[in-house]
Amino acid sequence: MAVQINPSILSADFARLADEARAVEGADWLHVDVMDNHFVPNLTLGVPVVESLARATDTPLDCHLMIEAPDRWAPQYVEAGASSVTFHVEAAAAPVRLAREIRAKGARASMALKPATSIEPYEDLLPELDMLLIMTVEPGFGGQAFLDIMLPKIRRTRELISKHGLELWLQVDGGVSDATIERCAEAGADVFVAGSAVYGAADPAAAVRALRAKAESATQHAAWVCDH
Repeated sequence: MAVQINPSILSADFARLADEARAVEGADWLHVDVMDNHFVPNLTLGVPVVESLARATDTPLDCHLMIEAPDRWAPQYVEAGASSVTFHVEAAAAPVRLAREIRAKGARASMALKPATSIEPYEDLLPELDMLLIMTVEPGFGGQAFLDIMLPKIRRTRELISKHGLELWLQVDGGVSDATIERCAEAGADVFVAGSAVYGAADPAAAVRALRAKAESATQHAAWVCDH
């Protein structure tokens, strides 16, 4: 599967979002973290900013909703211009119905799991999704250290995806950098969200290319790829 790099604007300069979006030329998606200060202890941005970003960049928007009541709000992010919308299973009242609604509106449907949430209870939901996000830090703030204890969970998730023969993207978010991206790729991830590793670099576009190269190299030799 093709490696995808999604720079997170949580680490960008919010006063220059249009410029920051253009600074990551070559990225596959622009990752937009939406936080409501209820589901997570932080407040970021909402629908109006997503609408503005969608007009300012040709890079598709990957909206990660760390909010309460995603069943109510997620469809609005599709209407605002998001091409992929991720909701947290811990917050969703009806995840299957919500995934189908997101898809029906024309976006990719993705479900996120916090570090303490196991993947196994949601195995039957996987065919309803286009992407699954494994959080590799506790959601809420950028710049946190990568949690190595999430690597077995990434492996188990990749095994479930392969078991069912799904074309399901497996995304990781949190502490992804040039020091951790290879481990994530080897474990089974193919979509990588990187914030400070990209926007903290002198040349964000070059950082995207470097991360992609490391992930592609690790993926080529990963057991989960070689076994298929």
